[in-house]
Amino acid sequence: MHLKTNLHFHTGDDPRDFVPYTTSEGIDRAATHGFDALALTCHQKAAWTPEYADYAAERGILLIPGIELDMHEADGSTGRRGRHLIILNCDKDAEHVRTFADLHDYRIAHPASFVLAPHPFSYGNFSLKKFLERHIHLVDAIEHTWFHSPRFNRNKRAAYVAVQHHLPMIVTSDAHTFDNLHTDYALVNAEEKSIPSLFDAIRQHKIANVTHPKKFVREMALPGAKLVSKNFLYRRGWKNHTSARIPAVKN
Repeated sequence: MHLKTNLHFHTGDDPRDFVPYTTSEGIDRAATHGFDALALTCHQKAAWTPEYADYAAERGILLIPGIELDMHEADGSTGRRGRHLIILNCDKDAEHVRTFADLHDYRIAHPASFVLAPHPFSYGNFSLKKFLERHIHLVDAIEHTWFHSPRFNRNKRAAYVAVQHHLPMIVTSDAHTFDNLHTDYALVNAEEKSIPSLFDAIRQHKIANVTHPKKFVREMALPGAKLVSKNFLYRRGWKNHTSARIPAVKN
């Protein structure tokens, strides 16, 4: 079966970035677009709960636990804030992963987990860049970011690395708004709608990626600047959005 997926999805539970919708609202919107699987990937927080999973399941969505982490090298070469990496099918212990060595140990202890390298060559010191190939043995798939135009496309370098290391590339919307949710996603041809089956299909490159080049100013620069400014305020105490959790689903 072909599963419509987004494996990089932020919600109002994110402690790092401004997101103008709650997790339940995000699930609702994804359901209206026919998604079959979402990965909840808040920064530094494993926000998945059984209540969220039940809420998503009632709407036909497999909700995958995830987290987007700031990864560090022991020698400090990754910078003060580190480089982004996503662990899928994780538990709360993933919040304690700080270094690539920690990730190595976590993967051994949690063999069912799946590591996605998000926007690895995007602009900014939060992207993996050279650290992607340095730690490629820890990575299961590489993200094809929605942030590309005919003239500005850092996915080309990511695609080269993916081919060299025989890794799949998968499109996500890296959703902080709903703008690209319905335009940038991946169809994964899995045997069934389950986390192990989905990951197996991705590892076998059974993916049809859906994306399109963006208009640089209107669809990239302006939304990016707006998000950066809101994140700046959000990290300094501005809480002009709701991040309340949904109540437990009643049977």
